[in-house]
Amino acid sequence: MSCLMVERCGEILFENPDQNAKCVCMLGDIRLRGQTGVRAERRGSYPFIDFRLLNSTTYSGEIGTKKKVKRLLSFQRYFHASRLLRGIIPQAPLHLLDEDYLGQARHMLSKVGMWDFDIFLFDRLTNGNSLVTLLCHLFNTHGLIHHFKLDMVTLHRFLVMVQEDYHSQNPYHNAVHAADVTQAMHCYLKEPKLASFLTPLDIMLGLLAAAAHDVDHPGVNQPFLIKTNHHLANLYQNMSVLENHHWRSTIGMLRESRLLAHLPKEMTQDIEQQLGSLILATDINRQNEFLTRLKAHLHNKDLRLEDAQDRHFMLQIALKCADICNPCRIWEMGKQWSERVCEEFYRQGELEQKFELEISPLCNQQKDSIPSIQIGFMSYIVEPLFREWAHFTGNSTLSENMLGHLAHNKAQWKSLLPRQHRSRGSSGSGPDHDHAGQGTESEEQEGDSP
Repeated sequence: MSCLMVERCGEILFENPDQNAKCVCMLGDIRLRGQTGVRAERRGSYPFIDFRLLNSTTYSGEIGTKKKVKRLLSFQRYFHASRLLRGIIPQAPLHLLDEDYLGQARHMLSKVGMWDFDIFLFDRLTNGNSLVTLLCHLFNTHGLIHHFKLDMVTLHRFLVMVQEDYHSQNPYHNAVHAADVTQAMHCYLKEPKLASFLTPLDIMLGLLAAAAHDVDHPGVNQPFLIKTNHHLANLYQNMSVLENHHWRSTIGMLRESRLLAHLPKEMTQDIEQQLGSLILATDINRQNEFLTRLKAHLHNKDLRLEDAQDRHFMLQIALKCADICNPCRIWEMGKQWSERVCEEFYRQGELEQKFELEISPLCNQQKDSIPSIQIGFMSYIVEPLFREWAHFTGNSTLSENMLGHLAHNKAQWKSLLPRQHRSRGSSGSGPDHDHAGQGTESEEQEGDSP
């Protein structure tokens, strides 16, 4: 039986139509390297954690014993997301909204700048396409399509890539979280103290970084990848592992889609580097670094937003706020995000327990309650950052609204603390964990918010 090798990476097509078969080669460590010199990762090469693989000792030579779990991201990701490997390019229609919900979704988009925007409802109305629909709308609203002469079909294709490379299996780090962070970033970009200084490039960078800041997140945190000797941890030498992966994956999708191919090379290089700087800022391990710098700027009153460097720093702060803003939402939404992020923590803890690994902080469902995790997260991570953000915005209406929700939500969680914890207080979650859904990854972390 003869076969035809196709240029698309790893695809083999059989000439005999009766075979109707396709074999996908596993090219686990291939990278794309562009002329800019910034390494881009091939989309789909680092799939989500597939628990079934861990039950097999014969599937891979790397998985020999329970205590030597190395290759935890499965090859299933190839089949799930990589259109290049499968030779399939989905022709998604530009009519993003289901006709039955078109009016309701459009009505919601007219209020996308309101802080009480319900991203869960919007995701249902858009049939699970909240990230694509939201970004298309915001790019049009901010005039970015016209300013950068973007092709609408190419933009849509790129956004579909981004949305599909989030793992819907993750309770927290999924495309809905990315859409939520993007909507929050849109609100922050409108703050009067910032908005008047922003250029179209600043706005595009802020929205793109928000949309892609957790792309291809595996649902576990950096310490987990390090202690299992995962290849991503080795690749990035245990430094901002997930954030680096999100950034490089984003570059890979930008190049694959050719969204910015018509722009000058120097501009695309700058865009790629600035996206990296923004996404890497969401590493929760760098929280004190950014907070200290922000406090110093505000104390010295030396922020000059006419300066591109200072604007970029405030975009980093805005993205960090957007990433961990869940406790600043109304209780109904904040509670749902908290439950989702803790569910992701607990799943990691169960996996660690199953394979006789030390259970990570906040991941033991028997010891770490959702209220205690949330109270600690709010106290040590969220409150300090949002107090300084309010200082920067001059206690704007939005900042006061967010701090009000934060105080209310913290009181709500305290009322739900187990009785034995209530008397002695809650140590809660310190800045060492990822806080899925709170700002970044987990302990490593990206700063997500519980």
